[in-house]
Amino acid sequence: MAELALEEDLFDESAFHSQQAAEKSLKAIVALLGKRPPKTHDIDVILQSLRDLGVECPYEDVSSLTAYAVESRYPGPPIVEEEAKEALNIAKRIYNWSKTFFKKRNIDC
Repeated sequence: MAELALEEDLFDESAFHSQQAAEKSLKAIVALLGKRPPKTHDIDVILQSLRDLGVECPYEDVSSLTAYAVESRYPGPPIVEEEAKEALNIAKRIYNWSKTFFKKRNIDC
């Protein structure tokens, strides 16, 4: 959805869906490891849950996506194309990292 929105110049929507993709990817790892994912859109909180489980996310810039969970949903300054593109790139890295995490445990996704 983030890619489709970006193609249509819907930058706020693209950034929002990028954040959601990264958030859900990280929460999936938390759940896989047997812990209930935190009920939050704050990626720093989710990353702390992963660290508590002994998993360190290799991408520090993922925290920057947190703002798009809320910011893009309410009136305010619009998200520009470069921001949306960067958000999508981060989300893709997190999604691919989570897929690799699952595959290393013989779980197909």
